[in-house]
Amino acid sequence: MNPSAAEPRPARLAVGVVGAGRVGPALAASLQLAGHRPVAVSGVSDASLRRAAELLPGVPVVPPAQVMERADLVLLTVPDDALPGLVQGLAETGAVRPGQLLVHTSGRYGVGVLDPARRAGALPLALHPAMTFTGTSVDVQRLAGCSFGVTAPEELRLAAEALVIEMGGEPEWIAEAARPLYHAALALGANHLVTLVAQSMELLRQAGVTAPDRMLGPLLGAALDNALRSGDAALTGPVARGDAGTVAAHVAELRKHAPATVDGYLAMARTTADRALAHGLLKPELAEDLLGVLATGPATEGHPDSGGPEGDDDR
Repeated sequence: MNPSAAEPRPARLAVGVVGAGRVGPALAASLQLAGHRPVAVSGVSDASLRRAAELLPGVPVVPPAQVMERADLVLLTVPDDALPGLVQGLAETGAVRPGQLLVHTSGRYGVGVLDPARRAGALPLALHPAMTFTGTSVDVQRLAGCSFGVTAPEELRLAAEALVIEMGGEPEWIAEAARPLYHAALALGANHLVTLVAQSMELLRQAGVTAPDRMLGPLLGAALDNALRSGDAALTGPVARGDAGTVAAHVAELRKHAPATVDGYLAMARTTADRALAHGLLKPELAEDLLGVLATGPATEGHPDSGGPEGDDDR
């Protein structure tokens, strides 16, 4: 049964997944809990097949064209760079059916990337869950209260909102032109956080801490909570205080024990110092010595940017 674009709540739909990565099976499982019916999934790798079997037991694994044939709502959950070619291929081969809801989950793209399918009669939606996925059943639980970056044609806004709410999420409307900036913001906060935490745990292990995760958990949880509540006012630590000597000691130790972390430490410290200065947290009289320490350059000799601060601005 094809949904009507005017329905505030989609009818029960046959759901298909093209690309059984970490996201698609979780969203399909969540839609199943809401009363929809997963009917087909495509996947090639062993990991994809395992995810499909765990999250969508009994749902047949078939080629993408057959997913399109069987489903009223198709989730296109492939990597961002693969999405335009996939959509073009589905449209050119006649796989798209008029009235079929076609949903991609890319943060980067809005509905424009679905234009080839839209011209073939598909109803395009961009529903990006602002969540990190593991590819396991825990992802379905995490969707409760998760924000979705939603972009949709005006006539499909109610249908998009209904689907997100049925998955337990909260719709946040993102303009088509703002999608790349929206996605960059999420990557900056979430993806880089993982890198920072992993580096921090490695350094703590080198320092002899036996359970770095247990040490960091309360600290990082409090820091995140404070940052979400207070923004830059939550800044603490030696950079915000202007403790140039402590920061210099940090840099010296990192050069000795973990040189690969120095560039990241310096870049984040410079940004922190700039924000602390702008918000009146770092006293200007303390900033000069601190910024001198932070201008010591990259960790690796012979780095192409080692000639001066101009190179740092390009990274």
